[in-house]
Amino acid sequence: MEKMNKLVQEVAELRKSNIKKQVDTRLKEFKALGKKDSKQWFSELCFCILTANSKAETAMNIQKQLTAYGFCTLRYNDLRGAIKKNKHRFHNNKAKFILAARQFTDIKDIITGLVSGQGESSAREWLVKNIKGLGYKESSHFLRNVGYFNFAILDRHILALMNEDKKALNKEKYLKIEAKFKQLASKLGMAPAELDLYMWYMKTGKVLK
Repeated sequence: MEKMNKLVQEVAELRKSNIKKQVDTRLKEFKALGKKDSKQWFSELCFCILTANSKAETAMNIQKQLTAYGFCTLRYNDLRGAIKKNKHRFHNNKAKFILAARQFTDIKDIITGLVSGQGESSAREWLVKNIKGLGYKESSHFLRNVGYFNFAILDRHILALMNEDKKALNKEKYLKIEAKFKQLASKLGMAPAELDLYMWYMKTGKVLK
């Protein structure tokens, strides 16, 4: 409890600093992406596939190089080569996952339909079930990046700050820790997506997507 209270105080202080402007800008970018077409959503989906077991900067470099067009059209060898060129360790599997995901290039229609009909959690469950390479963390990451701010992205940095075990999380454990994360966010009067950016900055010194 003491550690959690200290974390709340540290985030509250950070929110008063010039980092707030960076966080607010990033949140606006997520909302703006949510208004773009399905090809751009698919590009972000591929970015989140690439982030699993890799650095965010590596995935960002690949996304910048390939763009939505490359993610949607490149053949396996070209896609694999581009990923490998950026020194991604899992270039074979990532290329396969992206190719498999192409059956859902209408991802925006799928997600917005699920959200409007069954709620945001149903959209995350669909992603975990249907997109190879995405678990709860990566699915939450994708949804956050297209404008849904109510999920926790429980990567190793966030888990360390929360003093939680960094081993692989099953669904039950993920949702249990996520509930704690949401309580912290509520205590600070912010959305989980906003808290994530501040906490990620505390561990990395960066405000990335």
